[in-house]
Formats: sequence, C-alpha cells, structure tokens
Amino acid sequence: MPEHKNALSGGWEERRVSGKRVEVFCPVETVRYVCIYLHSYSCESLATRTALRDELLRYGLVCIRPDSGQSWWTNRRLPGFDPVITPEQFIVEHLVPWIRGEWDLSARSIGLFGFDMGGQGALRLAFRHPAIFPVVAALAPSIDYHELYWSGLAIDDMYRSKEECRQDTATMHINPYDYPQHIFFATDPDDPWWRGSDRLREKLTALGIPHTCDLATRAGGHTWDYFDRMVSRALRYVKDGVERESRRLL
Repeated sequence: MPEHKNALSGGWEERRVSGKRVEVFCPVETVRYVCIYLHSYSCESLATRTALRDELLRYGLVCIRPDSGQSWWTNRRLPGFDPVITPEQFIVEHLVPWIRGEWDLSARSIGLFGFDMGGQGALRLAFRHPAIFPVVAALAPSIDYHELYWSGLAIDDMYRSKEECRQDTATMHINPYDYPQHIFFATDPDDPWWRGSDRLREKLTALGIPHTCDLATRAGGHTWDYFDRMVSRALRYVKDGVERESRRLL
C-alpha cells in the first residue's frame, strides 16, 4: 500500500507515521540532520511560518512536525490523541525509528525544537531521553504548565492534582548524571512564562549542567513576533549541536 502524502503550501507535505499525521519539510537531497518541531498549544501548522522556512533552508535542516493536540507532549494518555499510545511514546517509539529508517540516519542526528507548549515538551523529552535527543532548543517554553491546573484544560484529566502535574514538568526530570549535551532555551522578559525558564536556569546552573539561555531579549513577549525573531538562533543551535554529536561518533 503506497504511503500517504499530501502536498501543503511552502514546500511542506503531510505524511502518516503509525497512522498519525505529521508535516514534513525536506529542503535537501542528502539528509544528514533532522529537527523534530513540537507545536504550541494552538496546534499551528508550519506551512505558513515563513521565517521558520527561511531558516530551515539556510541551515539545510529537515523538519518534522508531529501533531499531538493539546497534550502538553507528556507521557500521559489523551483520548483525543490516542487511547493507548501517549505523545511521548509516539515520538520515541514510532517517530524517531521512522525518521532514522526514512533517511538512513545514524543515532544522535535528530534535534528537538519547540515553542510554548512544544518548548516545554522538547525540554522535558530531552531530559527524559538524552541519549535519543542530545540536542534541544526551546523558545518561550511554558515550563510551569501545572499553574493551569483546574482551568478546564486536558491536564485536569491527565493528572490527579496540581502537585502531580508539577512533578511531571521539565525541570523535575533533570538528571544531574545524564543530560542532553546541548541545551538552549529563550524567553522574553515580558512573557508570563518567564519565571519558569529562570528557575530552569537556576537549577541547571546549580547542578553544573552546561546550557545556553537568553532570558533578556525583548521581542514582543509570548508572541509569534518573538518566535520569528529568535528562530534563526534556535535552529543554528540545533544544527551546530547535531553536527557536533554526529562527529563524536566518528
């Protein structure tokens, strides 16, 4: 049975991985590095994000954008996503093997990148699976999403309490002995989620874990203007990181 493909605008196409919809942008003939983009709470398509597309072309990065709905990219089941497989399981157990098989990639050739809900999801996944995701970049990550508990969102059903939700946030999954080798995150000082990024910086610094962060650049707060301003820096970090990791294996 032929694989499902559907052309989208801007050079993107829709594919199916284990029955799940993903968007794919492949600007190069020879694929060496791939970036998985985790979408925000708004579940935006990337087909109209011209700033992102321009930077993917500049750095020759293939980008894969899975769709998880408003799941916060956790390891919790969400009926709207799948009754059995969690978003984390889909990425680790289905999407990553598909990417490696599709382009015959070696290990440590895949970076994680996300914005808002996807930013915290990328950090959380990388902290939990540093061997699979040694490179992670997050813009405006909504790390302290437990603060939204009892707001009528899906997390009310995913967790039994606000504290249980907090214990599952990215900052709580840092392992001081096993962590991603390349960590980048950035948040506008006017972003209401800024304090979570500051706490993450404090904890990484206290543990002596190398990281790069920008919590000072102002470019519109928690907005797409900020994303467009910072996306080049984030993708350059991902490209440099996966390139270094792949050379480590030689």
